[in-house]
Amino acid sequence: MPFNPLEQRGIPLDRQLRNWRELDVQPIDPDHCDPYTRCRVITMNGIEVEAILFSHRLARNTLDPEVKRQLARTRYIEAQQQKAVNWLLPGVSSVLETTIAYEQVAVDLTAWVARMEPDPCLKQAYEFGVLEDFDHLYRYANLYEMIEHRKAESIVDGLTEVMPGRPTRFHHRDPYDNVRDPYDRAATSPLSKLHALTVMSAEQQTMNFYMNTGPTCMEPIARQLYQEIALIEEEHVTHYESLVDPGETWWEQLVNHEYNECYLYHSFMEQESDPKVKAIWELHLNMELEHLHTACDLMRRYDGREPQEILAPELPPALTFEPNKQYLRHLLDTQMDLTTLGAGYVREAHERFERMQERINGGEEPPSARVMAEHDRMFGREYRVESEGEHADPRMRER
Repeated sequence: MPFNPLEQRGIPLDRQLRNWRELDVQPIDPDHCDPYTRCRVITMNGIEVEAILFSHRLARNTLDPEVKRQLARTRYIEAQQQKAVNWLLPGVSSVLETTIAYEQVAVDLTAWVARMEPDPCLKQAYEFGVLEDFDHLYRYANLYEMIEHRKAESIVDGLTEVMPGRPTRFHHRDPYDNVRDPYDRAATSPLSKLHALTVMSAEQQTMNFYMNTGPTCMEPIARQLYQEIALIEEEHVTHYESLVDPGETWWEQLVNHEYNECYLYHSFMEQESDPKVKAIWELHLNMELEHLHTACDLMRRYDGREPQEILAPELPPALTFEPNKQYLRHLLDTQMDLTTLGAGYVREAHERFERMQERINGGEEPPSARVMAEHDRMFGREYRVESEGEHADPRMRER
């Protein structure tokens, strides 16, 4: 049935505070959980982190102390939500295992969004980015086998393929070429706004995760690979955040954030296979409904507009974690050799790209290539030996 968050009331804000016992959630079982349950957890952690950071930015840009106080009340609940969601991840998982799960999120979330995106320019932006996350998954899978002597398939469970994408060494571009043209807030569909906010938030959380966990690794090659890919995630956040129309007011952005949280909690509640996790999605949805109404009231008061002017009349079809193998193989066949130039895309290397490659690599192999070379030395093979004739394009072998 259609679900319109603007017509639903949730838990009153003054009843949303949880005590320590209620926040002490039971983590998922890494060996028996649905891999997409873990993906949903990682996604919602990124969404909640973005909501908290955005609320802080808004608070720092308003003079009204009552607005600051209202934001603080809602933000504290958002912080509790973030803790409950992120603490669903099991402490027994290694950093590398969690990293591979992060990249599974990046691949299947971005691929699904690209498939569903109605705007061709935004669709191209997601298609471009997902081929790079696809290769990051492959590099970390090689590192995982080298260090922990386990296969990434034990984490992704065959739902996401582990194979080369656009080679990671070619992801380093002049920052000038990482900025895309934004959508037009007055013309784009409400769904496109949700897509842009979702992918940006997920990539931002990946960037933050690698920045903070990379130096905790002991092995030099692992520290180096995290450093390289963390810099690429910075490029990806620049790439995706530039898609959002900077003309959106603070209040418009606040409403979009809260509406997106309702959309995602509702989506994940509908498809969640773990009953305990599903109960958390349902609880948080009922909290977010009230956060949305609070944001709408602020928009009416300070923007003088009705939220219906910018929001869809009902939630779009659920965002779904599902395999995207055929879609990704199509992108591998058609977009492997793309890079960026200005706000667009080209198939040939250009002066700024080549200069960046020379400066960042300094005439040496980057960590992503050294991981492959060390894996070859240890095991005498690539992580995945492809069947004859499969992806015969030599660029797939580029390290």
